[in-house]
Amino acid sequence: MNFSTPIEELPKVGPAFAKRFKLLKIRTLGDLIFYFPRTYEDLSNISKIKNIKLNENITIHGKLLDLNQERSWVKKMSITKGLIQDDTGSIEIVWFNQPFLIKSLKKGDELMLSGKVSIGKDGHIFLSSPIYEKLSLKETTHTGRIVPIYPETRGASSRLIRYILKPSLTALKNKIPETLPLEVLEEADLISFKEALYQIHFPDSLEAAKKAQERFSFENIFLISLFGAKKKIDFQKEKAPAIPINNDIIERFLNYLPFKLTDGQQKASQQILNDMEKSYPMNRLLQGDVGSGKTVVAILASINAIKNKKQVVLMAPTEILAKQHFKTFFQILKDFNINIGFLTGKEDKYYSKKLKNDTIEISRKKMLEKTENGEIDILIGTHALIAPPKKKNKTKNKNIKTKVLFKNLGLVIVDEQHRFGVAQRATLCAKHSEMIPHLLSMTATPIPRTLALTIWGDLDLSTINEMPQGRKKIITKIVDEKERKQAYEFIEKEIEKGRQVFVICPRIESSEEDTENQMDIKAVKDEYEKLSKEIFPKLKIEMLHGKMTPKEKELIMKNFKAKKFDILVSTSVIEVGIDVPNATVMMIEGADRFGLAQLHQFRGRVGRGEHQSYCFLLTTSGSGATKERLRAMIKYNSGFALSEMDLKIRGPGDFIGVRQWGLPDFAFESLKEPHLIEKTKKIAEAILKQSPDLKKYPILKTRLEAFEERIHLE
Repeated sequence: MNFSTPIEELPKVGPAFAKRFKLLKIRTLGDLIFYFPRTYEDLSNISKIKNIKLNENITIHGKLLDLNQERSWVKKMSITKGLIQDDTGSIEIVWFNQPFLIKSLKKGDELMLSGKVSIGKDGHIFLSSPIYEKLSLKETTHTGRIVPIYPETRGASSRLIRYILKPSLTALKNKIPETLPLEVLEEADLISFKEALYQIHFPDSLEAAKKAQERFSFENIFLISLFGAKKKIDFQKEKAPAIPINNDIIERFLNYLPFKLTDGQQKASQQILNDMEKSYPMNRLLQGDVGSGKTVVAILASINAIKNKKQVVLMAPTEILAKQHFKTFFQILKDFNINIGFLTGKEDKYYSKKLKNDTIEISRKKMLEKTENGEIDILIGTHALIAPPKKKNKTKNKNIKTKVLFKNLGLVIVDEQHRFGVAQRATLCAKHSEMIPHLLSMTATPIPRTLALTIWGDLDLSTINEMPQGRKKIITKIVDEKERKQAYEFIEKEIEKGRQVFVICPRIESSEEDTENQMDIKAVKDEYEKLSKEIFPKLKIEMLHGKMTPKEKELIMKNFKAKKFDILVSTSVIEVGIDVPNATVMMIEGADRFGLAQLHQFRGRVGRGEHQSYCFLLTTSGSGATKERLRAMIKYNSGFALSEMDLKIRGPGDFIGVRQWGLPDFAFESLKEPHLIEKTKKIAEAILKQSPDLKKYPILKTRLEAFEERIHLE
């Protein structure tokens, strides 16, 4: 047997068990061995029968003196009764609806049992439906020890997993190689791979389980760090067009702007321009708070590339955000004689701004031709830039262009870069002739520096941690149900002043399948009806959600910005890319259902004009923990401070959306520990310094390749 052995070929696993395991995505012995427990139950303290107490969970060791089965005619269930004895006394055991036990157990069996001490109607004490284990083996698996509890599904219980896993793990014991170099084990003070595998599943103590978790936490973070650092080294071996800094155009651009760049913007701009001068590809992440001015920095880098006869492409995750970028780039660059194209996959028309003229509408075919021959300087769009739209009528003409090609691509900009996978970014950054274009990624969801350097270890990091001058702090308030009426009255007064309002709901519509716990989750369609007909019948209200077409969404946002209605009820589709300076109130229904980072993004949709703005966080939750989390929104107006809070509260898995990596929960928890991340990163860099291609460490190289296949950095 080895890690690749199919699960159905393991001893005691037939087709039925194999089917159950595959529900847990366990297809091989390796999958089973790396299916780590979610928690442990300590059943190692064995009680004497004479010392047991009512309602206590106990483990006892004794001999089965009697066993019989009867049927309850009231509830029509089988009841198996036994009597267990140790050297201090005896106690009755009662199992409900487990008729197979009469064949599995027999008088005289030596058993270990764990269960709860209960009392019957007649006052006698018994052990209720305990788990049991025969003591014919040297070592127990399910009782009398620290017992692993696994994530389960119907038909695949922790007991079944333990039953199959333990003999398989024992059979592999002498075939498990060490995956980390000896110097790494010593530097990080870790137990061996073989010992960690056994102790994480069947620990001798809770302390031993913790040591095993520490080993695998380190290894997972180490592999992530190694993955990023190796990619960075490999990337620097590639060739990119060296784009010199054109000081004349930079100076002209800065003088043209109606504002002065902040210190953070200036520093980030200089880092980006310096990177683009190099002959290997820039790979930089620009992170900054909502409204910190990342786009202006991206435009500055773009104009420098264009004036060096290079093209620029910008990809955004949504049509709304792409259109916002298109308008911003056009507005700022309208006097610089630059052609900007706009391309999405769902719209019928594709637009180009020939900046000395009016808007020109051209077909996708024409847009692709202009891009390929170099007439389009900046092309802005969505996934359509790398995936052509699906045609209703498939053409047999293979000569019709569908792929976006560039004449001389020098800079790729990806906004909200964590929403795109590595494969998508790689497609954009694919070689054009012998060169790879420079890559600038941007995110308005700031994450703690140590976490960013681990998750995106292949990227250099630029941070804008200050806001442009003149921005008023948004007043944030938690609103419970009894204060809802006051919130509505405040909104009405703001609208009377000529202001506008966003109302955010967690989902589009309610469902007949909603459970009792979900009944209070606000839905856009229901809230739109309620606000329009009951609360604000005299006001103009519109709704927006993700199921609408791009044209519908664009028209609604255009009309909202033009002040044609007062309130926009929306889902999280407005999280990024919306700029309505006249909107002063952000009302978030079910605020407890969003993370702090997302709430901060919503809040950033207001406060973009000269008027004082407000954010109302509505919640029906009475939980103290919920209120404490939401109070962080009042205390902090910085996305960076809130990101630290979000990391502590929700954890990195939910925070940056990397659950698909398949890392165990305890490894995710370790991503909260900056000292561990720094230590791991340092060791990974030292290993690569000794052997950049990892040929000196063949087992580690194989492990890293397997890890790369498993994770998807989305």
